Amino acid sequence: MKGKQLTLIFALAFSSLAITGCESTYYAAMEKVGTHKRDILVSRVEDANESQLDAQEQFQDALTHLTSLINFDGAELAEQYEVSKAHFESSQAAADDVTNRIESIESVADALFEEWQEEIELYSNASLKRQSQQQLRDTQRQYNGVIRAMRKAESRMFPVLEKLQDNVLFLKHNLNAKAIGALQGEYQTIQRDVQALIDDMNAAIAQSNQFIEQIK
Repeated sequence: MKGKQLTLIFALAFSSLAITGCESTYYAAMEKVGTHKRDILVSRVEDANESQLDAQEQFQDALTHLTSLINFDGAELAEQYEVSKAHFESSQAAADDVTNRIESIESVADALFEEWQEEIELYSNASLKRQSQQQLRDTQRQYNGVIRAMRKAESRMFPVLEKLQDNVLFLKHNLNAKAIGALQGEYQTIQRDVQALIDDMNAAIAQSNQFIEQIK
């Protein structure tokens, strides 16, 4: 129990170091309490999966609101603008979180693979060295697939965010019933983009889960 508490204390104490870029100091501190780069990588991939699920929910909520807005009768349009703005801001925050999670994965993965390669050079047994080198290549190949899938899903968010922002700005500048009609032309495009985003995120999450099972 004390060991777990100590690990938590170290994690909290040094999390700020990781955020400010002192990654090597953070990794060294975590290794002292038994949490290695591989463990941190797994944890960050899991966090990224959760972040993508949250982003899916935020974008889906924004689409749901847009659906109701298209069928809006024109009353209290200013209030609907505020709701639309809130949905856009939540979606934007979720997208930023996804990007930050991916970058944190790349940071620890780079450190892990660099350390792994350096340690391979320490082998005196040629057979074990070859096996470890092959394992490193296999892990890197699978990891690269995960990152590509995550980045692909991430790239889907930006066009949707741009369209949501356009809609919010248009509502702000045209607080009347005609504004609703003008939004209808964008609705199907946004609906299609959100579905593509969700599909890509689900694919990235599935690939991430396979990677986690492989690396654990």
